[in-house]
Amino acid sequence: EDINCHAFPEPEKQQSWEIITDELKDILKKYSLDFSKEQMKIFNDPIHGHIALHPLLVKITDTPQFQRLRHIKQLGGKYLVYPGASHNRFEHSLGVAYLAGCLVKILHDNQPELKITKQDFLCVQIAGLCHDLGHGPFSHVFDGLVIPKAKTMKQIRGLYDDIPEKWKHEQMSVLMFDDIVKSLKTENENMLKEHGLDEKDVKFIEELIEGAKDSVAEWTYEGRAEDKSFLYEIVANKQNGIDVDKWDYFARDCHHLGIRNSFDHQRLLKFARVCEVNGRNHICFRDKEADNVYDMFRTRYTLHRQAYQHKICNIIEEMFAEVLVLADRDLHEEKPEDMLKISEAIKTAEEYSKLTDEIFEQISSSTATNLQESRNILNKIVRRKLPKFVGEARLTEKNMSKVGQKLIKLTNPLKSENPGNSDEIMESRSAEVQTH
Repeated sequence: EDINCHAFPEPEKQQSWEIITDELKDILKKYSLDFSKEQMKIFNDPIHGHIALHPLLVKITDTPQFQRLRHIKQLGGKYLVYPGASHNRFEHSLGVAYLAGCLVKILHDNQPELKITKQDFLCVQIAGLCHDLGHGPFSHVFDGLVIPKAKTMKQIRGLYDDIPEKWKHEQMSVLMFDDIVKSLKTENENMLKEHGLDEKDVKFIEELIEGAKDSVAEWTYEGRAEDKSFLYEIVANKQNGIDVDKWDYFARDCHHLGIRNSFDHQRLLKFARVCEVNGRNHICFRDKEADNVYDMFRTRYTLHRQAYQHKICNIIEEMFAEVLVLADRDLHEEKPEDMLKISEAIKTAEEYSKLTDEIFEQISSSTATNLQESRNILNKIVRRKLPKFVGEARLTEKNMSKVGQKLIKLTNPLKSENPGNSDEIMESRSAEVQTH
C-alpha cells in the first residue's frame, strides 16, 4: 500500500528526513575509505614511492617497540656477502602496511557487496605494520637458529626448559603489539575509540598477525565473522603463501641485493577479487595472471638460491647464532652476571625489546671473561676467517626426500597444492647438506 507523504504534517516530514539523512551519513562514514580529513603522514619509500599512513599507524610507529625495528636487519648477516643488503625491518613493515591498504581498497572499490569498513581497513594495515615486531637479532637467525640451539642445550645440560616447542617470532609480535596498545592507552585511554576501534578489533589484529590456519573446517576466529575470512589472507596467507608481506620483501630484497625481480605485484593487485571457494570467501586472481603468480614463486626460489641460502651467508649466520648461544647466561646453572640474558628474554615484551642487532657490538666491546669465546667468533667473522665450504648434496628425483619434494614444488607452484608457506628464509636450509 502506497504511503502518501503529504498525509504527514510538515514538521514530522522534516524530522523523518533528518533521521534518514543522519542514518545515511553514518552508513557512508562506516563503509567509506575516504581519509581526506585525517592528518595523513607521507613517507618517501625507495620501493613504493610516497606512501600515506593514517595518524593511528604513525602513533604506533613512534613507539619504542616499533622504533626498535630500525636496529634489526631484514636479511640478517647477508650484508657481509651482499654489501647493499643492510636494510631493516622498519622500512619493510611500512611497506607491508601500505600494500595491505592498497589491496583492501581495491577489493572495497570493486566489490562493495563485501561491506569492508574503515575499521577493517585500519586493522589490516595495523597488522601489516606490526607483523614483524617479534623479530630478534638478525631476524630469522634468532628464531630459526638461536632459540632451537638454546632449547637443545638446556635439554642436554638438564636445565629447566620452558622454551615453547617451535617458537616463532609471530608469537612475540602479538605480545609486542599488546605492549604498544597498553602504552598508547596509558597516554590516552580513548586512543582506539577515537578511531572507531575496540577490543574486538585488537583481537582481530592479533589474529591477522598470526595468520589464519588453512583448511579450518569450523570458523573459530573472534575478530571477524566467516564472511570476512578473506581479510585473513592479506598479511599472512596460510592458504597459498600469496600475501603482501612477500610482495614487499621480494621487491625490497631484490632492490638491495641487486637481483632482478620479474614479479609485478602492482599488476596482480589490479586483478584481485574475492570469490567463494568451498563455501568460504578467498582472495583469487584472474586465470590470465597465472604467469605472474609463477614469476612470484620463481623470484622466491631465485632469492633462496642466490642469497637466502648462499653458502657463505649460511656459514656466517651459523657463527652469529653460536655467538649468542655462547653468550647466553640462561644456558649456565649459575647464570653468571657478566653474561647476557638472551633465550629467557622471549618470555616478556619488556626484556625482548632490548634484543636487537646491537647485541653483537655489546659482546664485541665487552671485557667479560665469560664472553671471550663469543668475541673470538665475532673477530673471526670480521677478519673473514670462516670455515671452508666443502660441498653440497644436490637433490634429484631418485634421492628426493619430503624436504626435496617441497623445494621442487617451489619451482613449479602452479602444479602444487600448496606452493607457498609462511616466511621461509630459514625453512630450506636442510635442502642442501653443507659441511664446514
